[in-house]
Amino acid sequence: MNFDDLKNQWDNEKAPEKSIPGHILSIKEATTPIDNIRSKMKQEFFVQIVSLLLVAFSPRVFGFSPEMKQVFLIFYAVTCGFISYYFFKFYVFYKHSYDLSLDTRKNLLWFYYEMKLNIELYKALTYIIGFIFLSFISIYLFMNQGTVLHQLVSEISTFYIVLNCFIMILVIGVITELWAKFYYGANLEKIKVILDQLEDE
Repeated sequence: MNFDDLKNQWDNEKAPEKSIPGHILSIKEATTPIDNIRSKMKQEFFVQIVSLLLVAFSPRVFGFSPEMKQVFLIFYAVTCGFISYYFFKFYVFYKHSYDLSLDTRKNLLWFYYEMKLNIELYKALTYIIGFIFLSFISIYLFMNQGTVLHQLVSEISTFYIVLNCFIMILVIGVITELWAKFYYGANLEKIKVILDQLEDE
């Protein structure tokens, strides 16, 4: 048997090329929305840090009295405590998502549901900060009774003040829901579609 015959025989015995299973391709497609979510998480983390630092200058900007500065510091410390807890959970999830090989349905499911949980924590934090802000404004009005703002509020009935607080919380809630849906929702939906496809297979 000459060399050409051996080469032809070897070519004929080659295993046929295997196509990549559809579910593997779907998982690879999921990395793009996951990368987008990670990028948005990173951006939002830095925006919130900068915002928190800017709020620290509120007493100087608005010319708070020494008493109001102390009240502000208490509310600011409480706010920082809540935000620190959220940032910790946020950071742990962010770092852990890089430790996983997102090429299995199990890990993809983990990312999807953990991200949904983080979004719910984010919404809860927004409501808490909203209540803290309203509480601070109430104390500010109580402690600064000679201001024009206090005189204006004192002329309005209690019903309208409570109604305005309720409307403000409602507006904060709607903005929070829309922001979470706009900022993270589209990418989460893409992951959900891929998970549904994998489940069907």
